[in-house]
Amino acid sequence: MDNPAFSALHATSPIDGRYADKTSPLQAYFSEWAFMRYRVRVEVEYFIALCESGIDALKDFPQDRFGDLRRLYLSFSDQDALQIKQTEKTTNHDVKAVEYFIKAKFEEWGLQRFEEFVHFGLTSQDINNTAQPLMLKEGLENVILPAIRNIMAQIGQKASDWAQVSMLARTHGQPASPTVLGKEMLVFVERLHSQLQLLQQTPHSAKFGGATGNLNAHYAALPHIDWVAFANRFVKDALGLDRYQTTTQIEHYDNAAAIFDALRRINTILIDFCRDVWTYISMDYFKQQIKAGEVGSSAMPHKVNPIDFENAEGNLGMANAIFAHLASKLPVSRLQRDLTDSTVCRNIGVPLAHSLIAYKSLEKGIGKLLLNAQGIEKDLDDNIAVLAEAIQTVLRSVGFPKPYEALKALTRTGNKIDRQSILDFVQGLAVDADTKNRLLQLDPKTYTGVYGLEPQRIRERLAQCGIEVSTQSPGA
Repeated sequence: MDNPAFSALHATSPIDGRYADKTSPLQAYFSEWAFMRYRVRVEVEYFIALCESGIDALKDFPQDRFGDLRRLYLSFSDQDALQIKQTEKTTNHDVKAVEYFIKAKFEEWGLQRFEEFVHFGLTSQDINNTAQPLMLKEGLENVILPAIRNIMAQIGQKASDWAQVSMLARTHGQPASPTVLGKEMLVFVERLHSQLQLLQQTPHSAKFGGATGNLNAHYAALPHIDWVAFANRFVKDALGLDRYQTTTQIEHYDNAAAIFDALRRINTILIDFCRDVWTYISMDYFKQQIKAGEVGSSAMPHKVNPIDFENAEGNLGMANAIFAHLASKLPVSRLQRDLTDSTVCRNIGVPLAHSLIAYKSLEKGIGKLLLNAQGIEKDLDDNIAVLAEAIQTVLRSVGFPKPYEALKALTRTGNKIDRQSILDFVQGLAVDADTKNRLLQLDPKTYTGVYGLEPQRIRERLAQCGIEVSTQSPGA
């Protein structure tokens, strides 16, 4: 290795190597540096909350130093992180190293008589199980959820642009009753909207209760304080989290598991989207914008592969595999705790990184889609037999005997059903003139149901899902 310093070329994982430019926003929330910074934040805010609780030994702490304390995490540097790591080499304990880092600052500031209230009465998990939910909460709010909403907005814009584009549907891979391309895009917006709502309703919960969850040390030292009320107030007001009331040494991770499962469902919907769009591209419903200099295939110069949707599908699958493990493993711990959650929790950023890579690929892929109206229309014209559903249903409504069987006999002859064969069949029906005329007017391009008759429904539903669209978008 010529350059001993870390670089993307030497990263073991592609999320910090090949895809580092896409995942870098997550470093502020899920890196080792970030974990230290969030731990410092919890320790500092806890100390400040103790000062504000009326403890006699802390009444003389100069409150004008609260700003200095908060700058320990607001201005947390690489040098600070390296100092903590150096201390950890001696302590062999990461949280204790954070405690000593803060205490060293107290000594620098001449405030050492207050330093034993840093990490007062706490166990490591009181810090970890507040820092990590906070990391997850803020990482989701600031990076992941905006990326998901951006994809929803992109798909929503396509739904609006294509609100009047009739296309052949396929059930079981076979030609089926025509639909509207915009409505098929709306399906994914609505699904994502529903799951995003469920995700946002799930609390970000924390554990804060001492070595076995009972605040033993707190009540032993200062029994006159209502420590449960203090803990509830601290976790809610200082950190913006919900505190579990009854715990072991660690949090239950039940709500964290619900969050991971919700993200997995969102990703599964996007996998479905990737596969549908990939298929539409293979059917020539979409072309893709090409960029000068790009190569589609190393062997076949004519190809423009749907690589963005394939990359997204692969990374969504990777993310979901890890989300599934997090959701099934973390809520399980022997007795009052074992350490298996510790190493697993350090990987929370990994599925989020794979998800973000996928979201960026989807954003790029959706932006490259070009509607091939001629290909879509040709598919409709080549499959006029799909009108059989409409014809037999109209005939049922006027009391025509066994219309399904009559259409089945026509459409399953083995011969190609074209417009003329449909016209000949209708002309030969013993029905009144109005019914016959209605049947003769049927066309695959207009046999699209409610969304064809009322295309504004698509934009109305997009608005209900919180999606604003431009009516001026070219869409093609």
